[in-house]
Amino acid sequence: MPRPRKCRRVCALPETVSFGPVGERPSGLEPLIMSVEEFETIRLIDHMGMDQAECAQRMSIARTTVQRIYNDARYKLAEFLVSGRPLTIGGGDFKLCEHRCAGCARGQCRCREDEGAPEE
Repeated sequence: MPRPRKCRRVCALPETVSFGPVGERPSGLEPLIMSVEEFETIRLIDHMGMDQAECAQRMSIARTTVQRIYNDARYKLAEFLVSGRPLTIGGGDFKLCEHRCAGCARGQCRCREDEGAPEE
């Protein structure tokens, strides 16, 4: 029996969850589904400039797990751009950050891993 999947910590849900080509949509193309944790790795690594180790610490998972999630997310982004398939963000195994820290705001979560206490 495989061990249960560990929930990944996510700062906030994305504001926009559906993307697609402008104009006529090619028929018969199944939409791509990107999980919320895949979106979070793209946001932390590509948008916020973190390395995989920092991203892993922020999401409370192993760096090798971040690498796998990040590779899956990049493949889906490439497929979306090259093939013009619709992309939807949703689902996954995650928990939202509780935003208990000073300076913790949408997209700028700075929670400490140890107890979630405010940063000094």
